[in-house]
Amino acid sequence: MIDPPLLKGLRVVDFTRVLSGPFCTALLADLGAEIIKIEPPQGDDYRSIGPFRDGHSALFSVMNRNKKSVVLDLKLPEAQSVARSICSTADVIVENFRPGVADKLGIGYAAVSAENPRVIYTSISGFGQTGPAAQRPAYDIVLQAMTGLMEVTGEPDGTPTVVGETISDVVSGLFASWASLAALWSRERTGKGVHVDVAMLDATLSTMMMSVSRYLFTGAAPSRVGNRHALSAPFGLFRANDGYFALAVLNSKHFRLLCELMNAPQIADDPRFSSDPLRVQNEAALRAEIESWSMQFSAQEVVTHLERAQVPAAKLQNIAEALSDPQTLHRAFIQKVEDPTQPELSLPSQPVHFSGHTRTPPTRAPRLGEHTNAVIATLGLAQARVAELQALGIFGDHPL
Repeated sequence: MIDPPLLKGLRVVDFTRVLSGPFCTALLADLGAEIIKIEPPQGDDYRSIGPFRDGHSALFSVMNRNKKSVVLDLKLPEAQSVARSICSTADVIVENFRPGVADKLGIGYAAVSAENPRVIYTSISGFGQTGPAAQRPAYDIVLQAMTGLMEVTGEPDGTPTVVGETISDVVSGLFASWASLAALWSRERTGKGVHVDVAMLDATLSTMMMSVSRYLFTGAAPSRVGNRHALSAPFGLFRANDGYFALAVLNSKHFRLLCELMNAPQIADDPRFSSDPLRVQNEAALRAEIESWSMQFSAQEVVTHLERAQVPAAKLQNIAEALSDPQTLHRAFIQKVEDPTQPELSLPSQPVHFSGHTRTPPTRAPRLGEHTNAVIATLGLAQARVAELQALGIFGDHPL
């Protein structure tokens, strides 16, 4: 018998927008949680950010799969009251306003937990809820610059380079989903809710374990080393005759296997390459030896040879090649989604497989305000009161 999705029955009220928060709640939605996304009348900013297809934003569609949309103009006191009523039914609330804004909107932790003391309230911000930088605006590139991530990315003689993904936003959302579930487990034992404070600064630093550990033990800040490993060799990106391949040799066994494959066992016995630290020290000479062999083949041919010798390697791929890779297809990371307005729509699904549990197939992102009526109907408000609220404009221009 197949069990239902792991988070089925969990209700999450989502006040987030753009990327870090929506990614957090998307991960929870992927596991079966009900996500009620509260949007202003103009919608999440990502609805208006391209690229677009058939009038739909790619970024919004991916980050807000499997969710419900409710429109509330939280500048109005009556909308704040309705929002708190929805929050009173929630297991988890997620917001990524600048610290203090949620309180001004009447949906801060103090106000919400007074009515729902068991709630898990997760706040995502650039620098945390307190501290000298708490009120600073934060964007991914700002965090990459501040944490030293850019300083260790790029060629040694080049400029610091931004990572090619919005990594600070993504890891913040990932940590926020993890922290929300950890807090839920605590609530199961104590019966008490908790305020979870997630800072993009902390989350980004937590992903930089090689840089952090090196500094803590040596007192020296790591510098850029380009497309190679700072501490091991040969470990990095190498040339073939039609492109590049990644090679990961972390021990002497793999190094000797590589040398035998190259029909150059003498390299393994060369004193310059007799240990990993020496191989790092003489990386340029070692790279020349390897590329004199690899340039005879295409990148795929090199990787095929290396895989047969059980030496870790991969051909450098772009995202199109990665998503069409046979192993990616086997894992069913990208799945077809039913949407009459986008007949060819496919979206990511959650990446983890759990034995005995169905994987929740992704559904399209909601239209703005699509579920306002259904969610408001669960609050037990008299029809006359709902009509009053609509006349006050708390639902914007979206008719119920």
